[in-house]
Amino acid sequence: QVQLVQSGGGLVEAGGSLRLSCAASGRTFSMNAMGWFRQAPGKEREFVGASTWAGLSTYYADSVKGRFSISKDNAKNTLYLQMNSVKPEDTAVYYCAASSAAGRPNTEGDYGYWGQGTQVTVSS
Repeated sequence: QVQLVQSGGGLVEAGGSLRLSCAASGRTFSMNAMGWFRQAPGKEREFVGASTWAGLSTYYADSVKGRFSISKDNAKNTLYLQMNSVKPEDTAVYYCAASSAAGRPNTEGDYGYWGQGTQVTVSS
């Protein structure tokens, strides 16, 4: 089992920045990637971006490319999502997740472990 505990989130003005954290523990040796998803009210959960477990490669959804950045502190087994130039449409519950799938997993079904979710609200 892998446990994921998220922190960060809250209310931010459009154009501002926010950072989310996700600490992993447990049987993390079997994981290949950690990622971020988000779910806005009335919408399906969507992929935001992810990092390989070693943190050597990151990849993003087009909607956040150039604005959001993912990094991983391997010593702390913690994944970060740095959100810059946020927009009202970034408002959602953000989830971190861990995957044992090979390659660059980017769908909800690729991820077997999930954090508790954290609300991000961007005011206009």
